[in-house]
Amino acid sequence: MELWYTEKQTENLGLTCKTNNTLHVEQTEFQSMAVINTVQFGRMLVLDGMVQTTIEDEFVYHEMITHVPLNTHPNPQNVLVIGGGDGGAIREVIKHPAVKKATLVEIDRRVVEISREYFPEISCGLDDPRVTVIYDDGIKHVADHKDYYDVIIVDSTEPVGPAVELFSYNFYKSISESLKKDGLFVAQTESPFFNANIISECYQKISEVFSITKLYLANVPTYPSGLWSFTMGSKKYDPEAVDVSAVPDYPTRYYTPKLHLSCFVLPKFVAELIVP
Repeated sequence: MELWYTEKQTENLGLTCKTNNTLHVEQTEFQSMAVINTVQFGRMLVLDGMVQTTIEDEFVYHEMITHVPLNTHPNPQNVLVIGGGDGGAIREVIKHPAVKKATLVEIDRRVVEISREYFPEISCGLDDPRVTVIYDDGIKHVADHKDYYDVIIVDSTEPVGPAVELFSYNFYKSISESLKKDGLFVAQTESPFFNANIISECYQKISEVFSITKLYLANVPTYPSGLWSFTMGSKKYDPEAVDVSAVPDYPTRYYTPKLHLSCFVLPKFVAELIVP
């Protein structure tokens, strides 16, 4: 008998994967969580019925949400990741030689614990001596740390439930206050095909807080539509003005210096989403 898992990505579209077996299922204090072993994408982490990461394509998302901002800031010594309990963003952050301290703030302890158990390839950076893991509300943590971080990465789930506040103007303003005078941040901002309104609204809110706001794209096969967006808010540094010849040499599978610049070249329909 064949077993298949389906994520209903919209009311009219789903992603269906043939599975070998289910490795883990539980209801945490904050959300439902499952680890599924799929034929196409390997082990898959699912939260509240939505695919968060898989062994086969996780590198795209984690490299693009980290290396673009970290190579935009000339000296990102102190970096915060909000969410991202699987550890993938942290793994990429600590590849940067300038990083002296990387803090992960994850509200759900069980996401980290399960990721350590079932996704060691992704969570391996959590044991690095530069990394501190804090189990707390990211919104509260940012509010409590003024003028503190060089770079903040918001590796959030979709804007449903408690995560809705991570897409709010007040949160972006609080992030700005938590950043140093030349700091910058990046947030994942969903699919331009299925979440056009979220992209437009986030871009508008971020541009009201930060003097430089840029949208960029990556292709993540297991995320709705496969085309995913990220929005950067920066106080000083323009990601399109980066001298890519100076980008440090470290192992990546998706991100490259040339891609750093080209990911900001938007298809016309996406560019139209952020026109004032």
